[in-house]
Amino acid sequence: MGHLACRFTRVEPRRTARAMLLGLLAELPRKNCWTLAEHAGHATPDAMQHLLSRASWDADAVRDDLRRYVTARLAGAGAVLVVDETGDLKKGTRTAGVQRQYTGTAGRIENSQVAVFLAYAADAGHAFIDRELYLPHVWAGDDQRRHDARVPADRAFATKGELARRMIARALDAGTQAEWVAADEVYGQYPALRRELEERGVGYVLAVAASHRVALPIGARRADQVAAALPQRAWQRLSAGAGAKGHRLYDWALVDTDRRTDRPGCRWLLIRRNRRTRELAFYRCYAPGPVPVAALVKVAGRRWTIEEAFQAGKGLCGLDQHQVRTWRSWYRWTTLAMLAHAFLAAVTTAERARLGDQPDLAPITLAEVQRLLTRMTSRTAPDPAHCLHWSHWRRRHQARARTCHYQRQSTRKR
Repeated sequence: MGHLACRFTRVEPRRTARAMLLGLLAELPRKNCWTLAEHAGHATPDAMQHLLSRASWDADAVRDDLRRYVTARLAGAGAVLVVDETGDLKKGTRTAGVQRQYTGTAGRIENSQVAVFLAYAADAGHAFIDRELYLPHVWAGDDQRRHDARVPADRAFATKGELARRMIARALDAGTQAEWVAADEVYGQYPALRRELEERGVGYVLAVAASHRVALPIGARRADQVAAALPQRAWQRLSAGAGAKGHRLYDWALVDTDRRTDRPGCRWLLIRRNRRTRELAFYRCYAPGPVPVAALVKVAGRRWTIEEAFQAGKGLCGLDQHQVRTWRSWYRWTTLAMLAHAFLAAVTTAERARLGDQPDLAPITLAEVQRLLTRMTSRTAPDPAHCLHWSHWRRRHQARARTCHYQRQSTRKR
């Protein structure tokens, strides 16, 4: 809260914001203005609702504070900016941005609200640093719905790729040190994003569809046609990072593309093949200079960190549990939930560095940090030694399970 105090002109909303953050960090079964107000000891949810809808404070300025907080505590060499969208299932048609549209959360077309998020991922940890609510075409041209949801007059329709480009440009213009950008097919197919990153000299590993065409010395070819023509010696087995059940091993191939000398930098098509199903995935890659394939594979693997952030943000900090309808309220709730998640990520990173390597214990997680914070700061807090005992017990058993998974993987026939 010391980073945010200057964003609130009055003490009342500042205290309410602190109470809301504490509630978002608590182990509540459901997080909305009613439950957060009850947790804070308020008689009604009015103060929480006022903070989200009418109080005087700038959510974008708090977002900038959040970005500085995250990059200062998680900074590391080879940091990656990761973009992805998530959808929240909603009923009705009056909530800002809600309509029937595809959402990966449900895996199908549903009545939902979709937002694009930007995360900062380094070796130490990862957390969100920006967000934009997607405004569908039908909303952009409906003056009545825009008025009811209080959508700003200057917000027009923008594709998800354009929203990602704006957030990345905002982060880089603010001085965020990141060498790479990673994203899935929705953003890899957007030429303006690739062009801007190349102009800035920022490397990228962006997923593309099998039908995506790439330039080769023999002419343009579909990505799946390029993969089909590769000899067996072109593939090598590399890990995309450690998972819960061992290293995520895939077969990878790298193909040089677009050798024109008038364009600086190096460009490739990176192909990933599943070891068992033989399913293929494709990535367009760029770097200002030559890099080994292992470096590109590592960046491709970093894209999964935003999925982990979505899971933690929703499961621990109520990122998707808001019950707000207006544009401003959505941005304010989401920004505060991102702050709560960033705090857990920063504390977890600091604790891992303090504890060092503990072979008999699993690394401390965001969920474990939240559990300990809740237990030790509650009004009926048990003995701290009791809390730490249970923390060690859980982590010890998690470490045993992890060891068993790795041993099973190492003995499995490859």
